[in-house]
Amino acid sequence: MLPAPLPQTPPNRPRPRPRLRPLPLPRPRPRPRPRDVAQGREGWAIKYLQGLPIAGFAATAICFGPRRIGFGLFVPEFRAAFAMSSSTVGFVSSLGFLGFLISLLIAQAILDRRGPKVPVLSGLVAATTGMAIVALAPNLPVLAIGVFLSGSSAGFVWTPFNDAEHRKIVEADRPDALSEISTGTSLGIVAAGLATLSMVLTDLSWRKCWAFFAVAGAVALVVAWLTLRDVDKAADNGLGTTLRDLRLQAAIPLFAIAFVYGTTSAVFISFAADHMRSSGGVPGVPDASTPAFVFICLGLFSLAGLFTGQASGAIGLPRMLRLLLLTGASSLVLVAMLPGSWVGLIGAAGLQGANIMITSAVLAIWSERLFPALPSRGFTAALLATAAGGVLGPAVAGVVSDIAGAQDMLAGTAAFPAAAAVVLRNHHVRESPLRLAKSPQW
Repeated sequence: MLPAPLPQTPPNRPRPRPRLRPLPLPRPRPRPRPRDVAQGREGWAIKYLQGLPIAGFAATAICFGPRRIGFGLFVPEFRAAFAMSSSTVGFVSSLGFLGFLISLLIAQAILDRRGPKVPVLSGLVAATTGMAIVALAPNLPVLAIGVFLSGSSAGFVWTPFNDAEHRKIVEADRPDALSEISTGTSLGIVAAGLATLSMVLTDLSWRKCWAFFAVAGAVALVVAWLTLRDVDKAADNGLGTTLRDLRLQAAIPLFAIAFVYGTTSAVFISFAADHMRSSGGVPGVPDASTPAFVFICLGLFSLAGLFTGQASGAIGLPRMLRLLLLTGASSLVLVAMLPGSWVGLIGAAGLQGANIMITSAVLAIWSERLFPALPSRGFTAALLATAAGGVLGPAVAGVVSDIAGAQDMLAGTAAFPAAAAVVLRNHHVRESPLRLAKSPQW
């Protein structure tokens, strides 16, 4: 008997496909915590909502808040207590920025050898000690020592936190973490202004305000110590570069803009509030509260720095730099011409607050584009130029103020950034990475 024929599939119906048994899915493994994202070192990355941004917020609030603007905020009280002339005010203020410059160099050397923990803790110890010395100062030399020590704290703190952020926070969380750290500066300035305002309204001594600042510095020190215990140093990138290797001709515009910025911001911080108060203050409030309102407005408007990335991307870096230079110049002109009005106070402090924070962020962005392999050293070099302007600016401005008056001094200082804005050209602003070995030096 012949076998039965196989059933034929109708031509208009597709042949049924065999059912495929689904492959078993692998069991999800626990997601490993990110490694050291920039250097590939062993160690865990710190997530955004954990301690590093909190410690950075606290440290910058102290070192760039009361420390940075505290001397200028209390110049009227220091003049009365220590019989200081404008020249003396300028020289003591310059000492604070000299401490900033020296500590930048020391912090970079310690950072390369020991990691960020040691320089950050050193900075907060310097801030706490310096502010305590100011609170207890019996005479002008001791006051100057306190200003120098507290001024050095900012240089110890910023570069190590910048380095830790690049290595220890996952890339997706960096913008929020940087915003939180940067906001510490703004809120620290506002807090210092509010403390001064409360001093005026309650007849507290300026010494008690500085004692309060010292206690806040001690709290920030404890927070940083608890947070940075497990943050190791960066791996050696093998480049063997130093700050001297960054003296490239193509980077001169970066350093020049940083120097101008350091000069104008330091002159404003040192003399603007005192000039407004000595001119009679603003209507409706006690004359003694004028410096407090100046720095409260400055701190609030400095929050504009959080939008630096969007603004620079919209108008380009060269236009952004010109706008910032003119902003700094306009701020000084308003102080010189309208010292006794709310328009002058809010306008000058607001423009200067935006100028300080946005320019600082722009310098960080620009230096990282020029030196992408060395973001920490590149930004340190820009900050050194800023500190040099801070050292020279108040010292010269104080002498000029004693000779020609504060109004002429402030107007003359405004010409400095205005001239830089006129001279700056698009081809001066290079944003592509520099090759250290082949770029000509100066």
